[in-house]
Amino acid sequence: MSRRNLQLLIAFALVSLVCYQKRDPFGATFVRAMHKIDQEYVEPVDRRELFEAAMTGMMGRLDEYSGYIGPQDFNELQESLGQEFGGIGIEVFVDPQNKNLTVATPLVGTPAYEAGVRAGDQILKIDGAICTGLSVDEARSRLRGTPGETVAITVLHPGETLPTDLRMQRAIIEVETVLGDSRDADNRWNYFLTGSERIGYIRVTSFGGKTTEELRAAVDWLLKRQMRGLILDLRNDPGGLLETAVGVCDLFINEGPIVSTRGRNKVQIQTYEAHPLGTYPDFPMVVLVNRYSASASEIVAACLQDHGRASIVGERTWGKGSVQDVIPLEGGRSALKLTMATYWRPSNKNIHRTSEAADSDEWGVLPDPGGEVKLEQEQFERLVEDRRRRDIVRPMGRTTSEAPLPRDLNVDPQLKRAVELLDDKISRTTVAKAG
Repeated sequence: MSRRNLQLLIAFALVSLVCYQKRDPFGATFVRAMHKIDQEYVEPVDRRELFEAAMTGMMGRLDEYSGYIGPQDFNELQESLGQEFGGIGIEVFVDPQNKNLTVATPLVGTPAYEAGVRAGDQILKIDGAICTGLSVDEARSRLRGTPGETVAITVLHPGETLPTDLRMQRAIIEVETVLGDSRDADNRWNYFLTGSERIGYIRVTSFGGKTTEELRAAVDWLLKRQMRGLILDLRNDPGGLLETAVGVCDLFINEGPIVSTRGRNKVQIQTYEAHPLGTYPDFPMVVLVNRYSASASEIVAACLQDHGRASIVGERTWGKGSVQDVIPLEGGRSALKLTMATYWRPSNKNIHRTSEAADSDEWGVLPDPGGEVKLEQEQFERLVEDRRRRDIVRPMGRTTSEAPLPRDLNVDPQLKRAVELLDDKISRTTVAKAG
């Protein structure tokens, strides 16, 4: 290359650099700082750690729901929304009394269920490695993996003194998000409230890609058995997919707005409307919410309340009315979760609670008059433990004569109030039809 051409090339590169810095001075400075740290810091630094720390710090300057999602967390997010993952099919927790990793319940039809894993089993080893001090996240990471691979666990069954070694192949585990109140002898969900006269009871634990289909199947099951009214329990539901929340609302209302989204400066982006096709009959309905009901569960509760389709019972909801777009990075290895808009109710009332919001401000979903039932922390913990006990999958081979665990509504004052209001709705509906 001639000297003149080399000079022209250098001049062009310098001009390009100056133009780039003027157009995006922060980006150029960021790259330069990364390079300096990588090349000149007194100790070697992992570039990946630098990148993730920078992304986390940058996103941390935004709202509480925006953030950087690293490769492992991004994979878990996709599994959660897709409602499936590779594993053996158990829910685990660390027992607060003995600090041991413990099985809450195996999932029906999974490798763990078929291998004989039981609720209450203490997991002593995973692939020969002792589990003492292992967190729930660490245990999940070891138990999950590629379908078809073998995993070995050593468990101590409740009431036994000698541990048992179990080997099983990982499989695709499908996670249910629509649950009932009790299980039958085959460990399938019964969607009637135990001890009630044909009152339907459906819990939605999150809004994943298959939730609408699951909910439709549960309601169909109830209608075939002459359900008189429905309690939809959205307590402790953190939300999920916007399109799933819209789909759920569309099952119960046949026209009008479901939810709208607004972007920067509160400019309306889109309004989601209900459709008459596929809408269920107007049976009596109550929705249960509490302070941990958020996002998609608030969309459903607000929509059904604003349309007068259901009464709301429980506590004021969380107030998470913002829309996050998940933007893949690094070819889909990681992502940004960025707040792009806010949700607004059919009544055009605000759902989102800002950090400065007071109790007197407009946010979340409030119970209907006569429907507010607040729980003290001790009551809430008692309710959670009762629910966990009722959700346990029993060992295979039970007789069909075994009755479900009795239901004591005094343990769950919110559900008790929901039943009272639903009974009243059913009575008034019956009188109206008779007249």
